[in-house]
Amino acid sequence: MAHPIEAHYVQQFASNMKLLLQQEDSRLSGLVMSGSHTGEQASPVDQFGAISANKVVGRFNPMPNIEVPTDRRWVFPQDHDVPILLDSKDKLRLLMDPTSTYSQLALAALQRKKDEEILASFFAANQTGKNGGTSTAFLSAQVVGVNQGAASATNLTVAKIKRGLRLLMANNVNLESESVNLAINAANHESLLNEPEIINGDYNNVLVLVNGKVKQFLGVNFVHTELLSTGTDDQAGTSTQCPMWVKSGMYLGMWEDIVTDISERKDLQSIPTQVYMKTTFGGTRLEEKKIVKIWAR
Repeated sequence: MAHPIEAHYVQQFASNMKLLLQQEDSRLSGLVMSGSHTGEQASPVDQFGAISANKVVGRFNPMPNIEVPTDRRWVFPQDHDVPILLDSKDKLRLLMDPTSTYSQLALAALQRKKDEEILASFFAANQTGKNGGTSTAFLSAQVVGVNQGAASATNLTVAKIKRGLRLLMANNVNLESESVNLAINAANHESLLNEPEIINGDYNNVLVLVNGKVKQFLGVNFVHTELLSTGTDDQAGTSTQCPMWVKSGMYLGMWEDIVTDISERKDLQSIPTQVYMKTTFGGTRLEEKKIVKIWAR
């Protein structure tokens, strides 16, 4: 009996490799101050506070001294790495060598780590003082409430953006020379698309939507990332923390940028190929009053 033709069907396998959906770049590191460091901790800036001028009354009076408030901000290094082993026996059984793809995955993971470090540093306690022994919390006065401009909790709205700008201006942040950035996720973006002031051209003399995405509004640049964290908001609910900031308010200190090593591990059986990447950096605020937290539920 002849075999049916189905017995001779062939199977075709993929001859290319593609990364699954993920954030592959750092979207925030170019929007903060940065510098290179060595050692167990580093001070990126010494700070000098505002003083008041004396009114001179009379003549030949004793000259008082004005004490200048000073502080020092500190940043601490955090080590990160991605080690991936690829067995030489596996490579013999594959149509393509995945080493390059593994390298792309490792690079994407470390680039995301930069953003995660920056995002964590926006609102965490930072270290200040002569030797970094003082813990400085984020200012409650720099928070836009979850129900700002509404009777109840809302997602991101124009009213919240306006209040964030008000806080920055009230702190004498120079919005003429510094751009304001606001990190948002997809849910925040969808909420903005429900705002008439965003989607109605009658409200704006500049283009707000670019290919359906909100890029800039009221001078604020929107940066999309799905790495935003949630927390307990000012109304005891769970909301997303959206940071609004100017570049000079945040800092990413680099001890070592991303280093790549692809080599054979002769200390292991079958001598696998190892894709190894590492980096060391740390984040901190430079000034609390240059950063705003917007709660969005």
